[in-house]
Amino acid sequence: MIIVAALYHFTRFDDIAAIQKPLQALCDTYGNKGSLLLAREGINGTVAGSREGLDAMLAHIRTLPGCSDLEHKESPASTMPFNRMKVRLKREIVTMGQPDVDPLAAVGNYVAPKDWNDLIRQDDVVIIDTRNDYEVAIGTFEGAIDPLTKSFGEFPDWWQENKDRFHNKRVAMFCTGGIRCEKSTNYLIGQGVEDVFHLKGGILKYLEDVPADDSTWNGECFVFDQRVSVGQGLVEGPHELCFACRRPILPEDKARPEYEEGVSCHLCVDEQTESQRERFRERQKQIALSKARGESHMGP
Repeated sequence: MIIVAALYHFTRFDDIAAIQKPLQALCDTYGNKGSLLLAREGINGTVAGSREGLDAMLAHIRTLPGCSDLEHKESPASTMPFNRMKVRLKREIVTMGQPDVDPLAAVGNYVAPKDWNDLIRQDDVVIIDTRNDYEVAIGTFEGAIDPLTKSFGEFPDWWQENKDRFHNKRVAMFCTGGIRCEKSTNYLIGQGVEDVFHLKGGILKYLEDVPADDSTWNGECFVFDQRVSVGQGLVEGPHELCFACRRPILPEDKARPEYEEGVSCHLCVDEQTESQRERFRERQKQIALSKARGESHMGP
């Protein structure tokens, strides 16, 4: 059985390079695959593997400075959703580009999934989806505001342009697993917003804990692996990935004239130059040749 573990933890790492190699080696030993990001502010990532492999990795991470209380979320996968394992060094474990933002100093009030519906139904509460536009497009909470951001780094500018809309409102924020809300709620606190809340464990924990009959979630939740999306109970969703633009598409979208495997879909066909499409076609050709030879290819 393949298990997918999503995790993040904010802490202070003095020497991330010293952490990288032992963590990479341990994951390689157990055949874990996925991605872990290390920065001075902490660790973030999603890794898939066996029960034994994930337990060994999580036990190792919990020995790192400040990580003894690391929490993670698990979900099943029918096939291995990653091609390789990589432990990367980054400036931020989730990129916001705001040097004064520090989730270790203060974050919004955590709201458990079982209490989320009651909060967002209040008249004085505004609900903000902090994810990217292509994630929001396939699913979000009833009544949530979509900032239409293409990257998390655009959120501060969006807030500055729209903050007057939310005067005298309590702000409830959510994201996939919670990490983006750690930063976005700290940012709002720094902007003088007093009543800030965020969904503890993110959408994934909500879909896991809240029964379908009580759910206020509509659609699927985008995940950053080859499952592409999950639904209620964290069951794999119907979406696939356009490997040209990395956006989620449905199986029926592959029948559209704009779709060419590995090259374009209806969402990105007008965004590409012909030289880009030719490059994508050559990449797809090499993938097909590798498959025909029975060899592994890292893919798009």
